[in-house]
Amino acid sequence: MKYKVISLNLSLIFLIAVLFAAFGGALCVTHTAVTTSAKERMLPIYSVETDKKQISITFDAAWSAEDTDKLIEILKKHNAKATIFCVGDWVRNNPDAVKKFHNAGHEIGNHSDTHALFTSVNAEKVEKEIKNCNEEIKKVIGKTPALCRAPSGDYDNKSIEICERLDMKMIQWDVDSLDWKLLSVDEMYNRVIQKVQNGSIILFHNGVENTPEALNKILTKLKTDGYEFVTVSELIYWENYEIDHTGRQIQTPVK
Repeated sequence: MKYKVISLNLSLIFLIAVLFAAFGGALCVTHTAVTTSAKERMLPIYSVETDKKQISITFDAAWSAEDTDKLIEILKKHNAKATIFCVGDWVRNNPDAVKKFHNAGHEIGNHSDTHALFTSVNAEKVEKEIKNCNEEIKKVIGKTPALCRAPSGDYDNKSIEICERLDMKMIQWDVDSLDWKLLSVDEMYNRVIQKVQNGSIILFHNGVENTPEALNKILTKLKTDGYEFVTVSELIYWENYEIDHTGRQIQTPVK
């Protein structure tokens, strides 16, 4: 009889241990997951909530500079001011192109120094990428950029926090021309026209074969529709704002 009681108790202890491993462990994992995700995911500015028919044309500059004069000519034709996000390496190799864009009234932004993906490197490297690019741009135009765009749009909390610490805003886009895929002029035109709205930030790249012709066609249509083309710094709010879950910047009442 005594042996049977001991056996039963051991069986009960074993069962409790199994249940704890199955459910207690799961509870621990769940708690860890909640703790890990407790920090809210930060977002850059994708677009701006505004009643004004204003949009921003942006270029990521990392490739050829051969179409610089052509792009400047097209933008001037449509009275459009663009924001050019330059990679530091591109600035070093094409300082004259940077000067031309700047002297034509276009805004120069930061696109990292070597196009290193921000989520793949540590915070020290991200800060170095941004600062080094800022220095290269300042050497050429005499001023430090106020805007940064993550290489390939690859951002995370640490990179946004670093930008804010450097008094910069991180900028994404809500309309992508996909020109880097070498789309046709009509394909790019249809993509942009169908998606653009007040406060949109449109992404193009320099050094792409069909981009100048597509840009001209797109600006012609948008200008007819009553849009004004301003730099990103002119489009966004610099204070008293929030960013919704889509990355759209919304101005908030002054308290």
